[in-house]
Amino acid sequence: MPRFSVIVPAYKVQAYLHACLASVLEQEFTDLEVIAVDDCSPDACGEIIDEFAARDARVRAVHLDENVGLGRARNAGLKHATGDYVLFLDSDDTLTPGALRAIADRVKETGSPDVLLFDYARTFWDGRKVRNQFAHLLAQDGPAPFTLTDRPGLLKLLMVVWNKAYSREFIEREGFTFPPGYYEDTPWTYPVLMAAESLATLDRVCVHYRQRRGGNILGTTSRRHFDIFDQYERVFEFLDQHPDLDAQWRAAMFRRMVDHLSTLFTKRGRLPRRSRAEFLRRARGHYGRYRTPGARVSRRTRLRHALVRLGTHRTYRALWAAMAVGRRLSRTLASVRRTLRAAALQLHYRVQLRLPVRENDAVFASYWGRGHGCNPGALEEAFRVHAPHVRTAWIAAPEHHHTIPAATRRLTPGTAAYWTALARSKYLVNNVNFDRRLVKRPGQVFVQTQHGTPLKKMGIDLQDHPAAARGTDFAQLLANADKWDYVLSANRHSTLTWERAYPAAFTTLEYGYPRNDRLRTATSQDTARLRDTLGIPRDSIAILYAPTHRDYRITQRLPLDLERMLRTLGPRFTLLTRAHHSYDAPLTGVPAARLIDVSGHPSVETLCLASDALVSDYSSLMFDYAALDRPIVIHADDWEAYEAARGTYFDLRSFPPGAVARSEDELIDIFATGHWRGSRSAQLRAAFRERFCPYEDGGAGERVVRRVVFGEEPLGAAAVPHQSAEPAPAPRV
Repeated sequence: MPRFSVIVPAYKVQAYLHACLASVLEQEFTDLEVIAVDDCSPDACGEIIDEFAARDARVRAVHLDENVGLGRARNAGLKHATGDYVLFLDSDDTLTPGALRAIADRVKETGSPDVLLFDYARTFWDGRKVRNQFAHLLAQDGPAPFTLTDRPGLLKLLMVVWNKAYSREFIEREGFTFPPGYYEDTPWTYPVLMAAESLATLDRVCVHYRQRRGGNILGTTSRRHFDIFDQYERVFEFLDQHPDLDAQWRAAMFRRMVDHLSTLFTKRGRLPRRSRAEFLRRARGHYGRYRTPGARVSRRTRLRHALVRLGTHRTYRALWAAMAVGRRLSRTLASVRRTLRAAALQLHYRVQLRLPVRENDAVFASYWGRGHGCNPGALEEAFRVHAPHVRTAWIAAPEHHHTIPAATRRLTPGTAAYWTALARSKYLVNNVNFDRRLVKRPGQVFVQTQHGTPLKKMGIDLQDHPAAARGTDFAQLLANADKWDYVLSANRHSTLTWERAYPAAFTTLEYGYPRNDRLRTATSQDTARLRDTLGIPRDSIAILYAPTHRDYRITQRLPLDLERMLRTLGPRFTLLTRAHHSYDAPLTGVPAARLIDVSGHPSVETLCLASDALVSDYSSLMFDYAALDRPIVIHADDWEAYEAARGTYFDLRSFPPGAVARSEDELIDIFATGHWRGSRSAQLRAAFRERFCPYEDGGAGERVVRRVVFGEEPLGAAAVPHQSAEPAPAPRV
């Protein structure tokens, strides 16, 4: 008896069926059977199923003599199921890597519930992935298993069958089967949730729900959408047969029915034009038949419920037309207000430009309005310490204001105060660029801090790499660079790169990066406290994994199977995963105590201090991490593709900061054998530090302030020999 029976009904999906079946059979968890049901498909689905069955004994091919529809095809698969748990997977969707392992572990952890609910993400033809908007309802906080009474909000989830694992014993005991027709999931899912004596959740994307440009039967125009009335009749028949459930859930089912009917009616292209009045009349009949006393309706949906209750097409069309006119008028007025406000702000800015520059004001920003951090954040702190007469302000979106120190003024982009600060502050500090409409005035000083040592091509060097440039306006890029007075550099390599990639009349300050000062000044107590804050287990080896963006890929994904890596290395290792913002979240079934997603953590310096080693590919973080003199391992499994698409300034494989892995297996082996912190790795790191970290002595911020504010040429500008530069103490493991 296998642990899972995965039922895959197939009809006219030959282009997607290979990927669907492979996503199940290639799971690391192998205790399963696949029941692939050919619903008398006129294309090659039947042949594809037979090919998989011939190659893999876990696949059972079921061929139906006639097309019976999705619900009855699932019933045919259920007859052959022998697993402890049953999963349904539509044949154009896929399981995510590690999904079955995560489901199996969660089922065991929660005492084998009747139903386990897990999450999904919509995947689009252009590569986008969008997670379910109600993912928060699947939180694993609190006791488990539980009943629907404990968490009634689960009824808001998309009513589909493929986001759950069902105990086969529970299904057979209750006699659940699928009815014919469209919306067959409705009379299955609602009764299953209500009848289940034990439910559990898994907060993990286990299914990629393909959004096809065409072919979804529920997206077609047809009278078959009238099947929805029969399906809700079946839901209420189930409640009539279960009086205990009826008393508790009838009002909720009534609200869900009305919401569903009104949503279907308002969807463009669902109902044939001449059938819309008939649909509303039938909806009114269902409303009257199943109306439940005490069924409270939210203010947001009262109008839609009223339209279903009235059930007159003309009334609906009149109200809908009035609402449409109101929405258009509201959008027009909003557009006019935005235009007038923008014009007023620009007028305000022009006025401020005519007023004197404030000699003791400085304004800072980083990463296009994110929170306090990176080189500008460290430099802002240095201003307050070494030039306390200068008033500092930080530009950030409101959601990032909490990261700004209390002593620093907060500015929101696009406000009058923002434009005043740009017009009148003497010092402008950023690691990217300010608004392109910024007018650099005589007397203002623009410090471009940059945000890393460049391995990949930058600036005008990208002109020969269109995949990475992606339509960059190089004229605007150079116009921005012409506003810079100073550019910070961490090493001679960066100095030469900035002056070539951004040919402008700035002065390079080769003083080191202020953000790395903390990597020198932190104490062992600081390191221990940071590890506790992040939840890193004591006596654990914490690996910081920080991959970078791939310009040659439309869809960004983590190159490593994190679950496999941690399971192979064993319980002594913990992985801090900092995915690039363009990557999907790292979704695995590894216990949270050993896999900590730090993608949203505001301070990468904190993560560096708290970790024992860094694993990266081509991220500039390696240059900063080298200042800590802790092990670095490079995972360069696609160097040729990356170099061809983005371009690099040197071959990292020839001059690495530590061991180099060219595959996932090699990476695991480097850690399993201890090579990651061996003598050869230490030699490579020493040479790397000597070349790229000559100024990281904890005083870069002070040097910049003394030069920019006071005009002093710092005495400490000479390179600090890396052998004598003491980094922050490493964690003791």
